[in-house]
Amino acid sequence: MSNGNVVTRRERVFDLPLDLLTMEESVDLCHHLVGERGHWRADLNASIVLAALEDTKLRQYVEASAISNADGQSIVWASRILGVPAPERVSGIDLFLELIRHAPERGDRVYLLGARDDVVHTVAEDFISRGVNVVGYRNGYWTADEESGVVEAIASAKPELLFLALPSPQKEHFVLRNKDQLGVGLVFGVGGSFDVISGRLKRAPLWVQKLGLEWCYRFAQEPRRLLKRYLVGNTRFVLLTLKTRFGRS
Repeated sequence: MSNGNVVTRRERVFDLPLDLLTMEESVDLCHHLVGERGHWRADLNASIVLAALEDTKLRQYVEASAISNADGQSIVWASRILGVPAPERVSGIDLFLELIRHAPERGDRVYLLGARDDVVHTVAEDFISRGVNVVGYRNGYWTADEESGVVEAIASAKPELLFLALPSPQKEHFVLRNKDQLGVGLVFGVGGSFDVISGRLKRAPLWVQKLGLEWCYRFAQEPRRLLKRYLVGNTRFVLLTLKTRFGRS
């Protein structure tokens, strides 16, 4: 499939769309989508795949995404087992930082939404010091009554890039509820990236990332929060992959 001068290769894994893109190709596609407006990125990992089996809104979000990356190493491995091999893992934080790196030269306006007040403030100040045009930011905590004000503030700032540091499925539901009002070029969920960039959490060393074991490093930092997601969820994901590959009930 071709988007202007950008070529995408969209396949399906676990009956969900997956774009077989490298990091460089993903950056190019994101830059193209920013100019069109009204798009969002899906980040496929084991937990998203499992949640989409039960959450129809989350599935709708992934299906309607303009770019769907193999965000987790588990998806890269599974895609190869299922015969539609992703060329590499395109992690959310790495793609996020690539877009930020290019933002000053491109003139992209950036809005940051999510995490704690001190965390998002630190990230905003860091990006501004790099020459990024941060047109707004706020924390990720609000009531249902406050949501329209959050959306209005984003729309008024007219960002090309909206980065959401919100958990799933909160971020996906937020986008689906407000997609027609946000007026953003590309909405991009970044998970816990603000915490890493601010220094609140440490990222795994590069050699750990390359081995596909970054999840182990994250688990060691937040074992209580991630126990069910990683140990129970990863086991379910392995069984789902085998069932999908060999067609066993």
